[in-house]
Amino acid sequence: MTHVRPLTTDDFDAWLPLWNGYLEFYDTKLEPEITRHTFERLTDSTTNMHAALALNEDGEAIGMVTWLTHPGTWSRNDYVYLEDLFVSAAARGTGAGRALIEHVSGWADAAGAGKVYWLTAETNKTAQQLYDRVAKKTGFIHYEIKK
Repeated sequence: MTHVRPLTTDDFDAWLPLWNGYLEFYDTKLEPEITRHTFERLTDSTTNMHAALALNEDGEAIGMVTWLTHPGTWSRNDYVYLEDLFVSAAARGTGAGRALIEHVSGWADAAGAGKVYWLTAETNKTAQQLYDRVAKKTGFIHYEIKK
């Protein structure tokens, strides 16, 4: 059974392998100081950034999720953007990904958010099988300008 709980300042060593696995999955490299800064923001209660860990029955971290809130122009309520979601290869198929999404959705309900949304790579077909079961595909295409 997967247990999901908020990330704490004591979780860096448990979170880091998951974060690095996520970056590797997306073929991304970050400077260690960016990773440390990200962790500090995720565990700082004064930011609009949040994170949680999925733990297996032995209490080992097997997945992580990050999200942030922002106002929306089509709602009086804030939106929740699920930014990062990763489950270790050994724990895929155990329900950890679904549990992490449900955790964020429950958090959003408690916060009165208007919606939860996220992006994924077109090639991330395995995750899309889960996403198609728990959410509606909107048909939007993502664009960005790097700065």
